Amino acid sequence: MFEGLFSRSHNGDRAVEAEPTPTKPNTKPSIGLALGGGAARGFAHIGILRVLIEHGIVPDVIVGTSIGAVVGGCYAAGRLDTLETWCRKLTLRNILAYIDINFSGSGLIRGNQLGADLTANLAETRIEQLPLRFAAIATEFNTGHEIWLTRGRLTDALRASYALPGIFPPVKIGGRWLVDGALVNPVPVSAARALGARVVIAVNLNSDLFGRGTIIADHGTDDSDVAQAMTENPGLTGLFTGKASLRSLLGSRDRPGIPTVMVEAFNVMQDRITRARLAGDPPDVLLSPKLGSVGWFDFQRAGDAIAIGTETAQRGIDQVHEAVAMLSQAPAASGA
Repeated sequence: MFEGLFSRSHNGDRAVEAEPTPTKPNTKPSIGLALGGGAARGFAHIGILRVLIEHGIVPDVIVGTSIGAVVGGCYAAGRLDTLETWCRKLTLRNILAYIDINFSGSGLIRGNQLGADLTANLAETRIEQLPLRFAAIATEFNTGHEIWLTRGRLTDALRASYALPGIFPPVKIGGRWLVDGALVNPVPVSAARALGARVVIAVNLNSDLFGRGTIIADHGTDDSDVAQAMTENPGLTGLFTGKASLRSLLGSRDRPGIPTVMVEAFNVMQDRITRARLAGDPPDVLLSPKLGSVGWFDFQRAGDAIAIGTETAQRGIDQVHEAVAMLSQAPAASGA
């Protein structure tokens, strides 16, 4: 009955405890970060990364979409300090230097200055030379393919991943025209797992949008719609007759302009896709900074976004440690 626990000495009746079976030491699981998109809100990723590193949570895999790819790529290339210094200095005035309007191309903003800054800081850094596994998520817009950029120039991959349709022009890489990865995978948990992450920490920058979309079951035309139709802007022909202005293009308090319509429509789509993908492939830890007060284009509020990210990570660090510890258990001993 007690075989394996005790054995009898040949020189007496004293019970001797058997030698314990050697066990393998605990092994730390590979850690992956899935950093979501959200334009200016993405500076929160910087604060989250700082807290994780401070507590010994060092990623082996980083996968990012849009601004998540930018922050994750800069961290992987050892340029996170440079990125933070740059974004903290952004003001409404110097942000205008990056808005190179283009009415003749496939995006309202060429993005040449922003691309030049990325190139200047990342030089010829290639993804396959990074010290950790990295992927930037993009979308091939004419096929809908989800593209994982895991090799080639890091700068090119980042530009493709944040190429918001209609705002920035698509980027051609390897014969494919690519746009923002949030069209297909806003918080890329699946890619982080596929690249070898055992514990996946995901960051959803747009959690404040969850729940705002519902069903209006009874709606239709009323008298105010007729009055509004009588005073509508002259439309596209007005651009050529002088009846329209840049203000009408950008919109007003009473009537949204093209950029607002595009971004808000993208928000709705990203929210729905994020819900579906996180439900189908949930991360081990989900960090959701409350960034509702920071707009998509509030780049001058980088400090606020970083602070919100820092606070979110500090609140969630215990959950992160628990997830890592749970998957750090020693593997079962083999044998009969």
